[in-house]
Amino acid sequence: MKNVTDSFVSLGHWPSAGSFGFNTDILATNPINLSVVIGVLIFFGKGVLSDLLDNRKQRILNTIRNSEELRGRAVEQLEKAQARLRKVEMEADQFRVNGYSEIEREKLNLINSTSKTLEQLENYKNETIQFEQQRAINQVRQRIFQQALQGALGTLNSCLNNELHLRTINANIGMFGAMKEITD
Repeated sequence: MKNVTDSFVSLGHWPSAGSFGFNTDILATNPINLSVVIGVLIFFGKGVLSDLLDNRKQRILNTIRNSEELRGRAVEQLEKAQARLRKVEMEADQFRVNGYSEIEREKLNLINSTSKTLEQLENYKNETIQFEQQRAINQVRQRIFQQALQGALGTLNSCLNNELHLRTINANIGMFGAMKEITD
C-alpha cells in the first residue's frame, strides 16, 4: 500500500513548467476546483435552471388557475343545486299543504255524502215502515171487515127467514124508490 501512495506522491512532484500534472495537496486544490466547478455550473447552468424553474412556475400557476376555475364552477354548480333544492323544497311544501287541504276537502265531502246517504236510507226505511204499517192496517181492516161481514151474514141468515128477508128487501127497494123521486 505504501507503494501506491508513493507513486501518487511522486507524481505530485513533477515539475510544473509547462506540463500538466496532479497536485496532491488537498488543502490547496479542492477549494479552487470547487470554485471553478461551481462557477462553470452557475454560468452555463443558469439558463437551464432558470428555464426549469420557469416551466415549473408556469405549471404551478396553470394548476392554480385550473383549480380556481374548477372551484368557481363547483361553487356555481353548488349554488345552482342549492337554488334547485330550495325550489323543490318549496314545491314539496306546497304539494304537502295542497295535499293536506285536498285530503281534508275530500274527507269533508265523503262525510257529507255519507251523511246524505244515511239520511236517504233513513227516509227510505221510514217510508218502508210506514208503507208496511199501512199495508198491515189495511189487511187487518179487511180481515175485520170480512169477519164482521161474515158474522153479520151469519147472524142475518140465522135470524131471518124467507118472509122477513122479503120484507127487508121490499123496504130497501122502497127507500131507494123514495130517494130516486127526491133526486128527480
